[in-house]
Amino acid sequence: MDFTGKVAVVTGGANGIGRAVCRGFVRLGARVVIVDRDAQAGAELALELGKPAIFRAADVTKAGDVQAYVKAALDAFGRIDCFHNNAGIEGKVAPTAEYDEAVFDAVMGVNVKGVFLGLRHVLPVMIGQGGGAVVNTASVAGISASIGMPAYVASKHAVIGLTKVAAGEVGRNGIRVNAVCPGPIDTRMVRDIAKQVSPNNPDAVAERYAGTIPLGRYGTAEEVANVVLFLCSDLASNITGAQYVVDGGRLASPAGVSTSGER
Repeated sequence: MDFTGKVAVVTGGANGIGRAVCRGFVRLGARVVIVDRDAQAGAELALELGKPAIFRAADVTKAGDVQAYVKAALDAFGRIDCFHNNAGIEGKVAPTAEYDEAVFDAVMGVNVKGVFLGLRHVLPVMIGQGGGAVVNTASVAGISASIGMPAYVASKHAVIGLTKVAAGEVGRNGIRVNAVCPGPIDTRMVRDIAKQVSPNNPDAVAERYAGTIPLGRYGTAEEVANVVLFLCSDLASNITGAQYVVDGGRLASPAGVSTSGER
């Protein structure tokens, strides 16, 4: 995989999976625009990555902020070849019958509207330049249920739907659109979910979740990043409209399909 001369934009790029993807792109020769609302972490990562990277703070639920990070990429580097549409939040763990409406709206805002706005404003750039690759971050929660996470599950099902629609629309423009579906990954998000499930003993929750995974452990952000990079590369030139599961076999295990704890 060689991204020399390519430009990548990564939302939610300052932490977790997004950070690993940014590091991977730079390692493989790309220039990167790190987009995140965490200004401190974003600035620190840009400093770490050096000249090939810039950081732009943004709220992905606001069209003006999305247009601004697209403009920043074009002003700095002249094009957008790869777009990892990754920003997402987990919300709260609670039954549907008790779920807070404001939290539901917040999760849908970031995870669905944010993904839509990214597509809405990046795809015209890729159409104009005659090609590109998009990877949206969904989840195994976009394929199966996770009890107690109605907003997150609904949002990730929606991401897969948006992925398929966009792929069908822009394939003839030389643009591929795919989704990556992480299972439990060792990131802040999964640790927060474990704390919500069991504030006094989150380690026990993590151990129980890991026990439902055939590989016997959580995945790493780098393992997900490798799949994102593959899908953005020319090695995946005939792949579009697909969702790639990165879950250590969780969905293949009957014991692993009904518990909370995704990416």
